[in-house]
Amino acid sequence: MSSSRCITFCARIVLSFAAALGCVASGEAPSPPAAALAADAAAAGATAAGGAAADGAAADGAAARYTADGRLTFPTGYREWVFLTSGLDMNYSSMPMEMGGSLFDNVFVSPRAYAEFVRTAHWPDGTVLVKESRQASTRGSINRHGKFQRGDAVVVEVHVHDSARFPGGWAFFIFGKQDPAVRVAEGADCYECHRRNGAVETTFVQFYPTLLPLANAHGEALGALDAPRAASPPR
Repeated sequence: MSSSRCITFCARIVLSFAAALGCVASGEAPSPPAAALAADAAAAGATAAGGAAADGAAADGAAARYTADGRLTFPTGYREWVFLTSGLDMNYSSMPMEMGGSLFDNVFVSPRAYAEFVRTAHWPDGTVLVKESRQASTRGSINRHGKFQRGDAVVVEVHVHDSARFPGGWAFFIFGKQDPAVRVAEGADCYECHRRNGAVETTFVQFYPTLLPLANAHGEALGALDAPRAASPPR
């Protein structure tokens, strides 16, 4: 790939899905791999909500569910999980992304994982983080300034922690529909970018304003939000 490792594979997949839907200008985004993603969900401490939150959610509240051939099922109830942050047109490279419109990202985490992070500043096995991307609009209703989110999610990405299942303990899954997803190949840029730049255990806690202070208090965060580590050199 010609771009730097910090122009994450996942970000380019988002652009390719978005371009297909007409909200992003066509560019050099590669075609998505056999992709899809996810997790389902039943929240810890929220049995009733969990039962309705995800198709096929395990009775014990496990967030990640897999098909017999190892694909991840879509987390249909992830919006009932714990909200962590939103971003607008975020890009981890000094090179601008060619976009014909803006995208919001919203990040959610499975409730049991959130509770454990609050307690220890570590992500337990079974953690599932979901990032959805939605179109940003400026005109609508009474809005005259700024941007708001509109429409269905363009693409959904999932980051799963499972030390027994995945080399390195973490895996990415991406999908634009709700079909079960295969794992993003281990050599994809997103893994290296997260290993190099993740504030806590390959995750971007530096962008989660309610969790970063907890990580700092436990001495777990690997760098200040306003002092990012050097970007990876181009390949």
